[in-house]
Amino acid sequence: MVSRAAVGTAAAFALLAAGCGTTTSGDAEGGTASIEDGFKVGLLLPESKTARYEKFDKPYFEKALAELCEKCELSYQNADQETAKQQAQAEAMLTAGIDVLVLDAVDAESAAKIVKDAKGQGVPVVAYDRLAQGGVDYYVSFDNRKVGEVQGKALVEALEKEGTAGEGEIVMINGSPTDPNAADFKAGAHAILDNEAEIGAEYDTPDWSPDRAQTEMEQAITSIGADDIVGVYAANDGMAQGVVAALKSAGVDELPPVTGQDAEIHGIQRIIAGEQYMTVYKAIRPEAETAATMAVALATGEEYDGGEIGLTEVESGDGEKVQAVLLDPVPVTEENVEETVVSDGFYTIEEICTDAYAATDFCAAANDSK
Repeated sequence: MVSRAAVGTAAAFALLAAGCGTTTSGDAEGGTASIEDGFKVGLLLPESKTARYEKFDKPYFEKALAELCEKCELSYQNADQETAKQQAQAEAMLTAGIDVLVLDAVDAESAAKIVKDAKGQGVPVVAYDRLAQGGVDYYVSFDNRKVGEVQGKALVEALEKEGTAGEGEIVMINGSPTDPNAADFKAGAHAILDNEAEIGAEYDTPDWSPDRAQTEMEQAITSIGADDIVGVYAANDGMAQGVVAALKSAGVDELPPVTGQDAEIHGIQRIIAGEQYMTVYKAIRPEAETAATMAVALATGEEYDGGEIGLTEVESGDGEKVQAVLLDPVPVTEENVEETVVSDGFYTIEEICTDAYAATDFCAAANDSK
């Protein structure tokens, strides 16, 4: 999956390098900028509670843009999960004269104003990771419904391994109600879990907050009883941390299987320590590279065909049809940590196996194999 995406992106790099700089169109779907002269690219990311954005998305995008367009200038801001702040950041970038905007919206519906303002100034927009409303030009993300399905299937498999399938209840800690991706994750998970488990409590968690997730899990423990909770669907790793903290505070020694997403370092460490069952690895590098390729194509008026993965049509919340590249998610458990996040260079063994985790079976085996 990762290599396929990377190959497609590399091919797009070559295509753009060979073809950009000769366009004449000037509408919102294709600019007149050139690689030879360089142009301004705006990147707006939504929040910093999730570690991935500052550590991976922004650096990967910046590197990819530099490879595609050496003279291009990147303008970057993080909204810290504030819709109004992201709106102000977008306005400032448009005033400063960006030629293309890459937007990971805090709130998909509210972001429609950002998109329409940009389009009104002839600035094309790439929706990154979350599909904003308002008529974006391209969208790159993962198959988000499949992410939820992957999480749901993994949780069912864990229950079957532990012999608790059909016993007790599960808790669902979903993502932010303002994030359209969270709705897709939730729908995908329900498609699996509704037929396989009894859902005893379910919450939609504002801002993907780990603290709120911990409070929600505490409420679930109170209403269901710790001994009757056999599994927890947590939509991402940050909230899984809150779930685990709540279970430990309630005196649960043998933790039920807990899902996650984003393959954050602490999530991986909880997995090898037996505190979290799985996470979902979404290869951020090809996602960021694809976004950079889309942005350069739009700014220079080149046509983008989606590389090896190709384009698919998706519908935004306001009924707009958008051409998109959707990458595949990968489930990660203790059994395939080394074959996924380590082999892809996402983390090193040394980063995972800090002193607190050196005694785990995973780290002992990894050190023995050196």
